[in-house]
Amino acid sequence: MNQASDEVAPASEIAHAGVRGAIAAMAMTGMRVLTVELGLLEETPPQGLARQRARWLLRRAPRRHRRAVIELAHWGYGAAGGVGFALLPKSVRRRRRWIGPIYGLLIWVGFELGIAPLLGLREARESRLVERAALAADHVLYGLVLSEIRARPRS
Repeated sequence: MNQASDEVAPASEIAHAGVRGAIAAMAMTGMRVLTVELGLLEETPPQGLARQRARWLLRRAPRRHRRAVIELAHWGYGAAGGVGFALLPKSVRRRRRWIGPIYGLLIWVGFELGIAPLLGLREARESRLVERAALAADHVLYGLVLSEIRARPRS
């Protein structure tokens, strides 16, 4: 592996990855609307987290804006994940097409095995297999969108 291929990404690429991460989280929101409407998912993890552990924070927002606050928090988390992706070695980010979906799945596994149990969320105790599959799928979507930050061939 040559040293130039693993240099830290430039600030513009890191910022672009943050934007891409927010967009990827927005795509997840769309997928989650579908999975909730189809009855595959009872509530999204951001909604569950807000309802179970952050009520005090939500109460500070006007009732009509609470869902927007939850979505903005999720998009911010997605943006942070995008920045984390940009900080991976360039040789990993750009040469392996599957790294984005794997990265998305690792974020989901981190939530499932780390954050949810630590916070005592219902998802850590009661998730059904179909819910886990739906959440894994939307994290694969997140990774697919996020991995599009790799450089495009110039014509």
